[in-house]
Amino acid sequence: MKKFFILAGLLGIFALAACQSAAPSNAPAPQSSPATLVVVTHDSFAVSDQVLHEFETAHNAKVQILKAGDAGAALNQAILAGAANPPGDVFFGVDNTFLSRALQANLFEAYAPQGLADIPAVYKHDASARLNPMDFGYVCLNYDKQWFKEKQLAPPQTLADLVKPEYKGLLVVQNPATSSPGLAFLLATIADFGADKYLDYWKQLRANDVAISEGWSDAYYNKSTWSGNGDRPLVVSYATSPAAEVFFSEGKLTAPPTGNVLGDGACFLQVEFAGIFQNAKQPELARKFMDFMLTARFQEDIPTQMFVYPVNPAAKLPVFYQFAEKPNQPAQLPDDAIDANRDAWIKAWTQAVL
Repeated sequence: MKKFFILAGLLGIFALAACQSAAPSNAPAPQSSPATLVVVTHDSFAVSDQVLHEFETAHNAKVQILKAGDAGAALNQAILAGAANPPGDVFFGVDNTFLSRALQANLFEAYAPQGLADIPAVYKHDASARLNPMDFGYVCLNYDKQWFKEKQLAPPQTLADLVKPEYKGLLVVQNPATSSPGLAFLLATIADFGADKYLDYWKQLRANDVAISEGWSDAYYNKSTWSGNGDRPLVVSYATSPAAEVFFSEGKLTAPPTGNVLGDGACFLQVEFAGIFQNAKQPELARKFMDFMLTARFQEDIPTQMFVYPVNPAAKLPVFYQFAEKPNQPAQLPDDAIDANRDAWIKAWTQAVL
């Protein structure tokens, strides 16, 4: 009889355990570790922590931003790594001066992100959708409003105006071999005067005492009159630079000290593209990030982070962007022509101007 009660007790314990195992659990399933998405880009890339965190939270991801020098250097590193061994999952920052080179390297997979159909055609340079537009800007001449007002001199309206005697010794540009805006300005002169006559124009600029800086920062902060450090009231910069002056003044300025020269052909259109590396370790997450970068949420972060314009027409611009005027007819050149002739144009410029 004692054995019977012991056996019955054991059976009851096993039955209770079985019932407890079969009962549904209310405990949440443990979340997997975040997947790391590596975004390779240039040193000027910026996105707010809050915007990036929203993507990471929505997709259980960690986004690692890998900055690899300027746009050209970053692309060259990716090309050297090769399609079989990419340095990350997404590349951000190929512009139209390097687009053909990037496509010829066959580094990127074809993917049309959500929202691409809404982007204006002027920014879509790759029909294969391997590299898709993310932002755009204009390299323009900035002029010192107060300086020209005091001198009772009208600012130039076109590139051709810059060789006139009244503008002698007023302009500083950047070396196209060492500066992205310098290269863009050189390309604007080629688009305006032609590949056969642009050097004649540059020789006239040299005779009109143009100053050459190695980079944008030196020209803008050390050579310009509005910086208080230089004597040049005309500087090659960006169409958004006047707006940036207001933004970074933190309320001290209600209007910028500078304006843009916006005559036809005086500004060069730059478009930045992003793409997914072939053989990316996180291809699905990379596609979701491409989708995210075209949303209004990400696009509206661009103007105050990188001071360029969003390609998504639904993205709202900050109020101070009223000072970031756009040209009606910017200079443009075919991407393949830029890629085929860039080095030769720069070499010829160096020999003629320096």
